[in-house]
Amino acid sequence: MLAAQSGTELRLALRNGEQLLLALLIPIVLLVGLTLLEVVPLPEPRVASVVPAVLALAVMSAAFTGQAIALGFDRRYGVVRRLAATALPRWLLVAGRLAAVLGLVAVQTVVLGALALTLGWRPQADGLGWAVLLVLLGCAAFGSLGILLGGSVRAEVVLAVANLIWFVLLFAGGIVIPAEQLPGPLGTVATWLPSGALAEGLRTALVDGQGPGTQPVLVLVGWAVLAAIVSVRTVKLR
Repeated sequence: MLAAQSGTELRLALRNGEQLLLALLIPIVLLVGLTLLEVVPLPEPRVASVVPAVLALAVMSAAFTGQAIALGFDRRYGVVRRLAATALPRWLLVAGRLAAVLGLVAVQTVVLGALALTLGWRPQADGLGWAVLLVLLGCAAFGSLGILLGGSVRAEVVLAVANLIWFVLLFAGGIVIPAEQLPGPLGTVATWLPSGALAEGLRTALVDGQGPGTQPVLVLVGWAVLAAIVSVRTVKLR
């Protein structure tokens, strides 16, 4: 049942033009643009610094923004309520969506990784395991937040809020601009956001080949647990 549900969710996501725009096209454009154009000051080779940021953006786009918008409109059109009336238990509906997110992130990682290799990216092998762990934790944190947002407010509000949060975290959440380069308190705040924790952790793992330390891991786990607890109390089927 879980395989059937997650497979359906993944196929629907891959057929959705807006989902693909967020999940693949924008990260690809940023990967190529930030690598070839000196828009943001980055150490050489630029691609080594760009890949962690783009991977963090891809996870946020798939697990949070796309998830929240899809769930919001599924609620609006009664899809979730109809599924809840079937033999599928509620936890399996949520698990199916999260499993579909993992599948989408796997597709993103393969596509972006292959493109980055053609641009000259050579990741530190010692940090690949840490990078996989961080991506999984990022999916859990952003996925829980996406379900919280998409399952709590009206679809039209979800669409506006999810896209606004996406833009804010992209430029001020430690993704495109590293937290240490953000002005004053904004840099400190970024390290405690899931976007900043994921991006900084991936930079440490893939650029330096080292473990990310305890703070990024605890931040991602904390956001995932907190969002999951609040979601249980606030998510609605309609």
